[in-house]
Amino acid sequence: MLFSSISFLYVFLPCVLIIYFLVPKKLKNSILLISGLFFYAWGEPEYVFLMICAIVFNFFCGIIIDKKRGKTFAKITLAASVIFNIGMLAYFKYANFFIDSFNSLFGMKLPLLKIALPIGISFYTFQILSYVIDVYRGTAEVQKNIINLGAYIVMFPQLVAGPIVRYADINNSLKSRTHSFDKAAEGIRRFVAGLSKKVLIANSLGEFCEKFKASDDRSVLFYWLYAIAFSLQIYYDFSGYSDMAIGLGKIFGFDFSENFDYPFISKSVTEFWRRWHRSLGQWFRDYLYIPLGGNRTAKWKYIRNILIVWFMTGLWHGASWNFILWGVYFGVILIIEKLWLYKYLEKSEIISRIYLLFIVIISFVIFSADDLDGIVSFVSSMFGIGQNRFISEECSYYLKSYFALFVLAVAGSTPIVKKAASKITENNVLTFSEPLILIFLFIICTAYLVDSSFNPFLYFRF
Repeated sequence: MLFSSISFLYVFLPCVLIIYFLVPKKLKNSILLISGLFFYAWGEPEYVFLMICAIVFNFFCGIIIDKKRGKTFAKITLAASVIFNIGMLAYFKYANFFIDSFNSLFGMKLPLLKIALPIGISFYTFQILSYVIDVYRGTAEVQKNIINLGAYIVMFPQLVAGPIVRYADINNSLKSRTHSFDKAAEGIRRFVAGLSKKVLIANSLGEFCEKFKASDDRSVLFYWLYAIAFSLQIYYDFSGYSDMAIGLGKIFGFDFSENFDYPFISKSVTEFWRRWHRSLGQWFRDYLYIPLGGNRTAKWKYIRNILIVWFMTGLWHGASWNFILWGVYFGVILIIEKLWLYKYLEKSEIISRIYLLFIVIISFVIFSADDLDGIVSFVSSMFGIGQNRFISEECSYYLKSYFALFVLAVAGSTPIVKKAASKITENNVLTFSEPLILIFLFIICTAYLVDSSFNPFLYFRF
């Protein structure tokens, strides 16, 4: 079930909110657990039992680790939990990728497994691992109520596409949290903003990308426009979903961490990844990069650690070689920056930002490609290799048609719009009109959803 769907907005969410705020405080986590399981079963009914098994297994792992703290059996239990969770992820997400790669490498014809990818498995697996590992480290309190742990794992606002919420960050809120009209109003504001980003901007950019793919009249500029449109689409798609998740969390009394902070205004790839999908970067930092030794080790190990983390980051995003290449691409650039380039980028405001945008746009070409040959062909076409024209008639037509959208999308990816809105809010007129603006945006989004069948969500495949 998509947040940006009529069934969610007008059936599921209102029903859950009514029940949640009617039941006594002690039953609210139960409602979150049941609604989360129902939300997941709506799209993946056969895999909801797998999720229940994961909740039960890791609940008892946490209990055992806490009771046997400091003993060998605690380490064995931690290892069992990690193997179970990573094994589950590897089987459902990567088994066919490994078989296909093995067949290609050795000329074999082993049959692929008939399995589907459970939605959001990469996100909730990482959340489960953060709980078990933090309990073992002693940085998080063990959860002795399976309902509370289950509510944390399957809470529908962040269940299938993040942000990756660390158990330690919301443990206290699971036990006791405050609900207020002010917090709910802030959550509604954030949810509608995220819904608008997803439906009005991301979906429209996606339609432009689909028109490019269907075109037989491509030119150099058309390739660049597609690359820019896709980069902005995935930003608005994912950041919009994160905004909706954070907004829903506030309505239910939780404060989820921010996942995006205007990454396109960065002056380096290092800064970009402090601003883009922050919850994922922090997870890999705390559970892989630092345990490997981080940067407090020999230079060759430091380089090794970066490459391992970014290889795994690419693999986390998808079971395909283009995702691995995408991760290694960023890893290599980060190494170059940290060892040499970063000090020069800090000195320039304009060149550093042009450099960052160029690197990121090329990265999303790699990200969106179907195969390695497609990457080479697309990048070559962007630089005029094999292309006779800079602009075609079809490109000119779509550029005029979508020009306003591109301007809006570019402006919205910077703090300009937020700063302008903040200044306007100092005017009391906007304060009173804000509810009307939000209602208007919600109605427009609803109209778009009813009128259009194009409503993909890119990160559901992760």
